Amino acid sequence: MRRWDRRAFLQTSGLALAATAAGRVWATPSETPAMLTRAIPRTQEALPVIGMGTWQTFDVGPGVAERAPLEEVLRAFAALGGTLVDSSPMYGQSEEVLGALAVKTGLQPKLFTATKVWTSGKAEGLRQMEDSLRKLRTQRLDLMQVHNLVDAATHLDTLQAWKEQGRVRYVGVTHYTASAHEAVAKLLLSRPVDFVQINYSVGEREAEQRLLSVARDQGIAVIANRPFAGGGLLQRLKRKPLPPWASELDCDSWAQLLLKFVISHPAVTCAIPATSKVSHLRDNMKAGLGRLPDEKLRARIAAEAA
Repeated sequence: MRRWDRRAFLQTSGLALAATAAGRVWATPSETPAMLTRAIPRTQEALPVIGMGTWQTFDVGPGVAERAPLEEVLRAFAALGGTLVDSSPMYGQSEEVLGALAVKTGLQPKLFTATKVWTSGKAEGLRQMEDSLRKLRTQRLDLMQVHNLVDAATHLDTLQAWKEQGRVRYVGVTHYTASAHEAVAKLLLSRPVDFVQINYSVGEREAEQRLLSVARDQGIAVIANRPFAGGGLLQRLKRKPLPPWASELDCDSWAQLLLKFVISHPAVTCAIPATSKVSHLRDNMKAGLGRLPDEKLRARIAAEAA
């Protein structure tokens, strides 16, 4: 799993904070643009603000023609500063494809690999998690999450033991619908989890009502899934001109503007758009560079995207 020594962490954190305060792209000492990061509250480990999901996109067969574009996507993701890649056993072949490509490219040690447990019962949960480790070709995961709160109490007990044994570094829970936010909030207030993954975008703002503040108050990192509302936002906006003031946020596409709305919320740690195209990946990753919107500009983004 990815590791940060103290000096590198302090340099990275300091640069990120300076960039946020100054409202500009922060850079490494060599002045190469580097992605903004947020600290994982439990440990203060720095995590790049743009990650990558694998739902549908990595669910492909074993053929070279099917996997070659995804290998290119994974290489570009890492080269542009991405680390967190999220998968699940419910995503078809995605875990297996991600694991194979991470090993083939030599990127596995540099990635922050997250997946989920999505079943009922302790024995079945253990079997599924062991299977995920095998598919992802690792003995230790960065993050294991209870998917959609399915048998959450049982699996969180197992994962606490795994964490103590060093088999997983972080533990979390997920959901992708607003109707479950209250149940998620109650769990965050009652169980010691490190991450919560929920739907959040300009088009799905229900998490702002309570859940994001609960996560922030409890010191829990937030992964935002569906940052484009399942692609619906981009589809609706593709024929609408980008507002001229988008340049104030160093944005030259709707995807970047929508992602910056998500990652600018103070409770959000990372957003995970999914793609199988390098051109889209590069566009998404640019959202992690440059200036972020303040509350006034967040409101303008929301109004333009309405």
